[in-house]
Amino acid sequence: MALFLALRRGVVWSAAFVFSASCTSLLDAQPASAAGRSSRPQPALRHGFAPERLARIDTMLNEAVRREEVGGLVAYVLRDDQVVYERAVGWSNREQRIPMAPNALFRIASQTKALTSAAVLMLMEEGRLSLGTPASRFMPTFARTTVAERTDTGVTIVPARRPITIKDLLTHTAGISYGVDATVAEKYRAKGLGPAAGYGWYTADKSVPICTTMDTLGTLPFVAQPGQRFVYGYNTDVLGCIVERASGKPLDVFLRERLTQPLGMMDTHFFVPEAKRARLVTVYSSSAQGTTRAEDGAKGQGHYVDGPRMSFAGGAGLVSTAQDYARFLQMIAHRGSWRGTHYLAPHTVGLMTSHQIGALYGPGLGFGLGFETVEAYGASNLASRGTFGWGGAYGSNYKVDPAEGLVIVVMMNQLPNTSDVVARFQTMLYAALMESRAR
Repeated sequence: MALFLALRRGVVWSAAFVFSASCTSLLDAQPASAAGRSSRPQPALRHGFAPERLARIDTMLNEAVRREEVGGLVAYVLRDDQVVYERAVGWSNREQRIPMAPNALFRIASQTKALTSAAVLMLMEEGRLSLGTPASRFMPTFARTTVAERTDTGVTIVPARRPITIKDLLTHTAGISYGVDATVAEKYRAKGLGPAAGYGWYTADKSVPICTTMDTLGTLPFVAQPGQRFVYGYNTDVLGCIVERASGKPLDVFLRERLTQPLGMMDTHFFVPEAKRARLVTVYSSSAQGTTRAEDGAKGQGHYVDGPRMSFAGGAGLVSTAQDYARFLQMIAHRGSWRGTHYLAPHTVGLMTSHQIGALYGPGLGFGLGFETVEAYGASNLASRGTFGWGGAYGSNYKVDPAEGLVIVVMMNQLPNTSDVVARFQTMLYAALMESRAR
């Protein structure tokens, strides 16, 4: 009966949820009354968190689903590698009444970038390239790139002033956008990119390898000179092709052999295996009516199950789970090592997670070699200085806070997404942390 009532309300809590390995369910925690707080002892902190404050998050997430701010999500939080919060709320498929589950598969879009960046840096450590290596060493069409510049009379295509480097691509300072800018949109559309690629970044429907698409990109004008400004775009897709050419392996094989399989990320794929297709969540869209099922195709459900399975996009192609992605972040948080295996050197991880581009990004925030960084307390809600992270176009988001020992992953698939539930979740999580090391 309880499950039936929960289904009627559109809110589902999985029986598999855990608070930590030794904790009881947060659903049993009851906040003390204002009058009784002084005389009644508070529940013991668990890994530094107050259970009654974490219970507030349960309420907020349930309400967000009930009000149709989100279709569903999975939140997963570790402190010092111990699970302190795991919840799956709402629906994996609302129309078929399939509740969200902790092992649900999500399209992680730009969260793919961190894994591709790590792959590039692995090759750097092996001497196959350097941060200063020109992209043209692996991408011949990048030997003479051009830039679309606005003038008093319109738009002029001019040569790039210098070569684009690996570091430019890692930091999004190469001048490469997603091709939806008015100055270049029609040229990109004609080549199957920009407005012809979903919201610009989507390539899962292409029946050619990613390097073919990126070779075409090199013939198109970019929107800024190398090193001129931070421009978010196809940079990491170019890096995915460079990984293929520098290693001699397709990107999916390289990531599987060097990162996902050794780390135990068995649910991270570019395209969903047939046996797992039922676990891929439905994409919903924010609308005036709440949330509605997103359209099929590049701007909605995508081609991650029945597509051509040819384009392994290093910038936005992966599907994963909250636990899988957290495992990758644990490795980064441990300065490149995990359970006795060294994936990256501590100095390399230091480059990834520290600000690299000066005044081109901010204020209070920075950008390293694949991650946004928090340079000033208060620049990213309550996150500590030194926190790093990013998110994906479908609404997913992650943060690693080394000062507090936190790995925070929130997975959802909502496109477009106007909900601020992820920001509220992160704020409420920090508000539940009563034993802080950072401040």
